[in-house]
Amino acid sequence: MGCVISNLSAKFAFFPPSPPTYQIKKQENGKLNAIYTSSSMPLTSAAGGVDDGGGSCSVDVLSLCTKRGNKIVAFYLKNPYARLTLLYSHGNAADLGQLFDLFVQLKANLRVNLMGYDYSGYGESSGKPTELNTYADIEAVYECLQTEYGVSQEDLILYGQSVGSGPTLHLASKLPRLRGVVLHSAILSGLRVVCHVDCRFCFDIYKNVNKIRNVKCPTLVIHGTEDDVVNWQHGNRLWKMAKDPYEPLWVKGGGHCNLELYPDYIRHLYKFIYDMETMTTKTQLTKIKLKVRLPKKPNPGKSTAGCYCCCIKVGRPRCPKPQCPTCNKCFGKPKCPDCLGLGRCCCFNWNSCCWWPKLKCPDVKLLKCPSCLKCGCFTCLGKCGRCSCW
Repeated sequence: MGCVISNLSAKFAFFPPSPPTYQIKKQENGKLNAIYTSSSMPLTSAAGGVDDGGGSCSVDVLSLCTKRGNKIVAFYLKNPYARLTLLYSHGNAADLGQLFDLFVQLKANLRVNLMGYDYSGYGESSGKPTELNTYADIEAVYECLQTEYGVSQEDLILYGQSVGSGPTLHLASKLPRLRGVVLHSAILSGLRVVCHVDCRFCFDIYKNVNKIRNVKCPTLVIHGTEDDVVNWQHGNRLWKMAKDPYEPLWVKGGGHCNLELYPDYIRHLYKFIYDMETMTTKTQLTKIKLKVRLPKKPNPGKSTAGCYCCCIKVGRPRCPKPQCPTCNKCFGKPKCPDCLGLGRCCCFNWNSCCWWPKLKCPDVKLLKCPSCLKCGCFTCLGKCGRCSCW
């Protein structure tokens, strides 16, 4: 029953453009080329085909197979000056043809390589758009980045817009060494967009409210304060729940689909990318250590055996060495080596001993000769007749 309702929920969550805004054509050399449906012009020609500061706007058009049997289309835009790669998961009412101009601008302005893809059932991708299919889609794209372009998770930033935040957080929760995550107009879950509920349902989709807790990398949240599709509270709550939240961007007056038009959008996003580029492995490890309380390592140069010998709240002092046969009888007259160790046992620390009475004589001297240790005289007010070291 839950699966049936989940499929019904998916019908209300995905709105792929129909017809697709682009088509895929195979060239004579075997490579794939993308052209606009309306004008039959290649996407690269419509974008200008000139150097934009990050190399030419040529694009690798890819057809990838997913583990659920679908074939999806992906665009890879390479920037020769890039150090990081951005994996972009778009919203629910767009395809790659509509987003190509944005990809070119982001590649040049942010100085990144960019990989965008269409979900199953979007654009020229086969299959139907469902939650599980989108998870398989982004996993196939990530595998392609690893095998074909040599991109590791340490050099990867995941970007999810609106519904795209679902597959983005799905993959981010599985990659512990990911460089960063950007959530653009993200959702807490599919059901929470429709109605304001704070409980769990088996038929809910994209439960980002649960997966955000498993994301270990820096997370940037971007949301418009006047978003009438996904309320601003979605982004605010995701930011508060993130383990490593980055300074958020609340676009004043921004809606759901127009945040790219605000100057603060590209400015703040560039700052995030720059901080991720300069963040080293040492910085990441330092941040992790600050969050995880590690037990203090004992100092090998300082013996701590005497510190635990007699310092108990009340009762019989205990020796840390259980092999001492007379340790359990050392109350009053310590006989074990640890209790007799001068300077180690707290019975000679007159200010902190928890059970021995404080000495009143200011001229007390510690015992020096072996005979004093055997006579049993451990008081300060009386003088031992057999002791000559006083």
